[in-house]
Amino acid sequence: MRVGLLTREYPPDVYGGAGVHVEFLARELRTLTDLDVHCWGEGAAGGVVRHRSWSSLDGANDALRTFSVDLAMAAAVEGRELVHSHTWYANLAGHFGKLLYGIPHIMTAHSLEPLRPWKAEQLGGGYALSSWAERTAIEAADTVVAVSGAMREDILTCYPALDPAKVRVVHNGIDTALYQPDHGTDVLERLGIDTARPYVLFVGRITRQKGVPHLLRAVRDIDPAVQVVLCAGAPDTPEIDREFRDLFQELSGVRQGLYWIPQMLPRPDVVQLLTHAAVFVCPSVYEPLGIVNLEAMACGTAVVASRVGGIPEVVEDGVTGVLVPVEENFEAGLALALDSVLADPQGARRMGEAGRERAVREFGWDAVARRTVQLYEEVLKPG
Repeated sequence: MRVGLLTREYPPDVYGGAGVHVEFLARELRTLTDLDVHCWGEGAAGGVVRHRSWSSLDGANDALRTFSVDLAMAAAVEGRELVHSHTWYANLAGHFGKLLYGIPHIMTAHSLEPLRPWKAEQLGGGYALSSWAERTAIEAADTVVAVSGAMREDILTCYPALDPAKVRVVHNGIDTALYQPDHGTDVLERLGIDTARPYVLFVGRITRQKGVPHLLRAVRDIDPAVQVVLCAGAPDTPEIDREFRDLFQELSGVRQGLYWIPQMLPRPDVVQLLTHAAVFVCPSVYEPLGIVNLEAMACGTAVVASRVGGIPEVVEDGVTGVLVPVEENFEAGLALALDSVLADPQGARRMGEAGRERAVREFGWDAVARRTVQLYEEVLKPG
């Protein structure tokens, strides 16, 4: 089975959950299919072909640059039996490949443009183009993969013209060999984190979606003896970057033990940070699933997360963590939930152990890949 996997992110350029998903899915698919990966960048090696936007569009709106990459990807997938695209950055390439070569297009929806109106702040008029690209591709795709049951509901709500039978749920996964407890302390010591004091950890991009400003306001009110570590970078816009910096500076004036790590850390460093955190926090206001919660659970750490999207399908409230409603008093709810976990280290340890067990039992990438290949076989041999 000759498959073309289409994505913006691919190692070493992975900055979000969709990139993590593609990285590990591709690793497993290589043992099950004849796989070519098409991603952003330059060069080709080892079944990975990288495409860059047209130089004539340097400085143009990101959506236009994306479309030029999509055209290059579509041209390059000739000879594939099936294309599988991830995120709006590659969906149009999959759609073009379907039309041009008469092959099936499967797309995985990691998020939905209609549910991310703040993207207009980032893309300007390009948000209308990204929304058009997603709608065009999703409504014509042979199969749409939702990464959670909640995501499936969102897809059918946003795109009512879509046949519900075409929307299938395949959860994200986690490599529990890479993400497992690391009880060393060298990374913490190098970063200057006090190993004798508990800390709350956030790992994610500085975006409206990830809810970082909510977190910065919430941690004002948690136990002042607790440290707060923010692995937060890649701001979507100058505006959200300034807001984050202002809130961080303000928070620095009222509490000690506040750490901001703006650079992307190597995975082993993140694993050690996750392992030693007293609690991991995910304050997202929109999250189809949230791989980072699985990463924390696999490292044996209790999670406090917002009750949105697919997060409740990962974090079991009261068992592997605490879920916080976002509808009202979200920031106060985050603070209360964090304090409740921090005040009960034994309970937090039990949550962490339960989270590790759940991650191993239910979210292995080998199972995700086998389910994905089953979908490939279904669209290649309908009926």
